[in-house]
Amino acid sequence: MEMHSILKRMLVTEKSTIEKDEKNKYYFEVDSRANKIEIRKAAEKLLKVVVDDVHVINIKGKKKRMGRTMGKRKDWKKAVITLSPGNSIDIYGV
Repeated sequence: MEMHSILKRMLVTEKSTIEKDEKNKYYFEVDSRANKIEIRKAAEKLLKVVVDDVHVINIKGKKKRMGRTMGKRKDWKKAVITLSPGNSIDIYGV
């Protein structure tokens, strides 16, 4: 899998901002086929940081009503990347 296609986008929410400030954790939407090792290598190479830990969460798509029929949003994968002390990512430059 190509490194540029693994990290799709950074998730900036209230919770992720608090975690970034207190625990040096960053949230990303990642490719659903990527594993922890590939996510770690992509983050280290593309963002030029040292990664301590990677947690991966599979998010199930919500069921939504579209008129009479029920639809479903797509499933996706979220990664929580913990950086070593002294490393940081500029969230507005990514």
